[in-house]
Amino acid sequence: MKIKFLIPLLVVLVLTSCTSIPDGAVAVSPFEKERYLGKWYEIARLDFRYERNLSNTTATYSLNDNGTIKVDNQGYHTKKEEWRQAIGKAKFVGDENVGLLKVSFFGPFYSGYNVIAVDDQYQYALVAGESLDCLWILSRTPQIPQRIKEKYLKKAASIGYNTDDLLWVQHDKVE
Repeated sequence: MKIKFLIPLLVVLVLTSCTSIPDGAVAVSPFEKERYLGKWYEIARLDFRYERNLSNTTATYSLNDNGTIKVDNQGYHTKKEEWRQAIGKAKFVGDENVGLLKVSFFGPFYSGYNVIAVDDQYQYALVAGESLDCLWILSRTPQIPQRIKEKYLKKAASIGYNTDDLLWVQHDKVE
């Protein structure tokens, strides 16, 4: 009897699993998937459990044969003194010309991955999670110009992010 109720509940959870964008945030449009692919250095983030104690974090995006995007996240665990890697996949939530995606590292469970700012050359990006608890500043290089940093901090703060809580990521190790 309990299984009859559990299965529909799980189906609803999977189908609605956290693929939203915070109020006030708007995904980039037009968004060019091909230009976004490649390696990004994590410049800053709101720290959370899966990245805790990681420095030198990067994300590399490439196309899978089925049209999804392969997500290869890597970072150096400062306490265990070892490199960590997590492979996942990302899918667009609707139109591929809008930077509104969902990403999964755990089977059918997805989280929002929303590109809310990217420069014209696709060198710097501001990415919002599904809530005000997830935010990343990314760059194609381990450093970011001060003007871009200030622009992205201002944008994040205007949405409601507490930018004082950002962790600024060190990039001092070569894998």
